[in-house]
Amino acid sequence: MLRLWKGLNLRRAFSTAATIPNPETNPSILYTGIFINNEWHKSISGKTFPSINPTTGEEIAEVQEGDAADVDQAVNAARRAFRLGSPWRTMDASQRGVLLNRLADLLERDRRYLASLETLNNGKPYSVAYEFDVPASAGTLRYYAGWADKNHGKVIPMDGKFFAYTRHEPVGVCGQIIPWNFPILMMAWKLGPALATGNVIILKPAEQTPLTALYIAQLSKEAGFPDGVINVVPGYGKAGAALVAHINVDKVAFTGSTEVGKLIKQGAALSNLKRTTLELGGKSPNVIFKDADLDHAIETAHFGLFFNMGQCCCAGSRTFVEDAIYDEFVERSAVRAKSRVVGNPFDLKVEQGPQVDHNQLEKILFMIDAGKKEGAKLVCGGDRIGDKGYFVAPTVFANVTDNMTIAREEIFGPVQQIMKFSQIDEVIKRANNSDYGLAAAVFTKDIDKANHLVQGLRAGTVWVNTYNILANQVPFGGYKMSGHGRELGEYGLEAYTEVKSVIVKINEKNS
Repeated sequence: MLRLWKGLNLRRAFSTAATIPNPETNPSILYTGIFINNEWHKSISGKTFPSINPTTGEEIAEVQEGDAADVDQAVNAARRAFRLGSPWRTMDASQRGVLLNRLADLLERDRRYLASLETLNNGKPYSVAYEFDVPASAGTLRYYAGWADKNHGKVIPMDGKFFAYTRHEPVGVCGQIIPWNFPILMMAWKLGPALATGNVIILKPAEQTPLTALYIAQLSKEAGFPDGVINVVPGYGKAGAALVAHINVDKVAFTGSTEVGKLIKQGAALSNLKRTTLELGGKSPNVIFKDADLDHAIETAHFGLFFNMGQCCCAGSRTFVEDAIYDEFVERSAVRAKSRVVGNPFDLKVEQGPQVDHNQLEKILFMIDAGKKEGAKLVCGGDRIGDKGYFVAPTVFANVTDNMTIAREEIFGPVQQIMKFSQIDEVIKRANNSDYGLAAAVFTKDIDKANHLVQGLRAGTVWVNTYNILANQVPFGGYKMSGHGRELGEYGLEAYTEVKSVIVKINEKNS
């Protein structure tokens, strides 16, 4: 179990590959339905949709396609589970923590199967899914299990003859829409704080990667969660839109693109002004000074961009390098990218699997083409690998300028853009010249320089001499169009909690 996420040094993972059990390269597909009220259902419309293996482009299974009618059934089940006097509402807060820990136990018990299923459906290397995604998800559930009976209000010494205190109460029925890049982990990020604070859930997994969410839904029943507390409705955007529009959904949490985040914010306002938390896109600057440990900076910048096939919202996709070391940094970054092992994600030696689907493949190739046309120097990569599956060669661009498409738009793929700077105030201004503000990093041995950038960079997370280090205790979220609200840590509980003030008149009695 990873209480602290190591950022997963891939070379370390490969060196200990002998300790990782062999994957199930053809895992059984056990659940493809709609999970409502602790039961499996077919879609009301009778429609299904294919789940595709991105390594081969072939169909894995047909999954029930939920839409507005199915969402309505799920909302009704969740509303019943949330009613006053229900088993969920009368349960001790500490017992909610017990259930979350049981669910974490089941993730750990089925770690090999879940990692294999994640690799089959998502394309990420099995070694990464086994060593990182599944244990990190269990760790998130355990962290919030510990908060279940500790999220309490305060007694307030107000003026007058009154006794005042606050209660932290659950928001209610929560729609949760998760992305395809970390399906198990994003499910844990959403379930943990919502369940710890007593909410009920309708979760809509990404249509590209529904299979692990559906399996975990069955695990939640095995763990003992009451009927209607956790519901999972797979489907396309119509299902997510129905959650946002539903008058009996009290909150929506979304992780995904900024474009869809805008639609969710608008839809929430038009329906019932439901609360929203949005973790959206990024174009994160990674600033590397000439006094940095160059070996460490090159490898960490490589990891900060290429991890998970570049499909990370906080990827260090604008690598700013001081001019004195720029040429060496570019040359050595290209050598590292060329050595990156791309191939079958079930192979324990593979660092990079396919992109998640054909649309993502086409988008990345389009962005690479835009970079070449706009004058960036293609140092390595730039092509699709093979004609089966959705593989992209690790790509490095140099001589990238701020106005280029690849420097402004989120690529979400294995494409590193390396930009040159000369002055500290210049690079702060350029780093902040973006619609996004999710993450940033600085590499330097000068602590004063590092602190200056920490204060100057407008981003929700700033790493110093590291990248992609996250912890369940530390909040994560963005500035500007990277969203609003925070996930993880104590801050993550606020999104799922209403604060109620209670004022009681004190009657004085004559002695």
